Amino acid sequence: MGGVESIDGGPRSVIVVGAGVAGLSTAWFLQERGVDVTVVDRAGVAAGASWGNAGWIAPALTFPLQPAGVLRDEWQAVREPAVPPQLPSTLGAHLGAIFMQLSPPHRRASSQRALRAGVALNEDCIEAFDVLIANGVDAPVTDAPITALFRSTKEAQRMLESLQQLENAGQPMYVTALSGAALREQVPLASPEVTAGLNINGQRFVDPRRFVEALGRSVMARGAAMHRLEVDDVHGWNHGAVVHPRRGDPLTADAAVIATGDRLSRLAGRWLRVPVQAQSGYSFTVPVDRPILAPIYLPDIRVACTPYKGALRVSGALELRRRHPPHPRERVEAIAAATSSLLDGVDWAARSNVWAGACAVPPDGRPLIGELVRGVYVAGGHGMWGLAHGPVTGRLLAEQITTGKQPQALAEFDPRHRTLRHATR
Repeated sequence: MGGVESIDGGPRSVIVVGAGVAGLSTAWFLQERGVDVTVVDRAGVAAGASWGNAGWIAPALTFPLQPAGVLRDEWQAVREPAVPPQLPSTLGAHLGAIFMQLSPPHRRASSQRALRAGVALNEDCIEAFDVLIANGVDAPVTDAPITALFRSTKEAQRMLESLQQLENAGQPMYVTALSGAALREQVPLASPEVTAGLNINGQRFVDPRRFVEALGRSVMARGAAMHRLEVDDVHGWNHGAVVHPRRGDPLTADAAVIATGDRLSRLAGRWLRVPVQAQSGYSFTVPVDRPILAPIYLPDIRVACTPYKGALRVSGALELRRRHPPHPRERVEAIAAATSSLLDGVDWAARSNVWAGACAVPPDGRPLIGELVRGVYVAGGHGMWGLAHGPVTGRLLAEQITTGKQPQALAEFDPRHRTLRHATR
């Protein structure tokens, strides 16, 4: 199921299209198995969502991101303009299928299936990072709780109920309730409006750009060729795979992996049986006047805040759009306005390193990982959890490519067995 035969029964060479965390992790673990790897990307290492995300390695918070849920939030944003998400001005016709998931029975069944599938990736996601760090990926990983902040205990209770769903699906969960002095000690930035908190313990965070760049250096140091190319087409044939750049000669190998993030459908769309929607997000850095040592989550407005070089990196405003504006000032201002009442000691006017990007989201919230056709594989659709699940995805996909056997943990992500009918179950 999925191996490309070579002289010794497995592929000797693989081209990975995409130099984000999923693509580079796949390349790294393929090298561990003795495969000669070439990596191509139109913009270089960590140019997409791998650069601008929150940097959380948080198995206990990996709720599946489903477009139907985001669409509901965006309709809410129409009624409450101060809320960061924004309804896109135009929606593709194929998004009609996604609206099917607004039906509660479809939504519940799909979400439960995605929760159970995600737990299979969570089981080894931290270990996959440990393997990379222990073998030459020179980037610090910080162990810390993620603290969710709330205006009321009722809001905290709703979050606990959501965490219980993930725990019921098999995810280990270690949560501590915070209030009063203990809350202020844990989060000195918490404003007077914050009355309750939850420590989700046993999580990690990284500087995402530093980590992915270090991963790219490690892949190159281990012998990979790296090319900055725009790829127009990928296809398999009897003897392997061919990658066609926009300019220059085709590249050939025993297999190819498409790991192009929000551009996944452009190269893999002809084989995908479910629509994949690009979902935009934004982040920026702001100075703070007091130390912050651990990440902060604001569930009510879906904003993630992460310590970053003595400042705070703020990420949020997920929205379904075909394109995001090149200078998303309005979206960033909306995030800052929604967050400012919950956090004190932040200079919201002194924003820097503003980033706008997108990730790929299938309608059922489950990534697409595995063989598309003979010789061509896909790794993408992780939504906002691409960083957390990128290394374990690469590890498992490398196993499938080199052995021809699909790991059990990847069964629910098999792109060949996914149709819109199955996605809404």
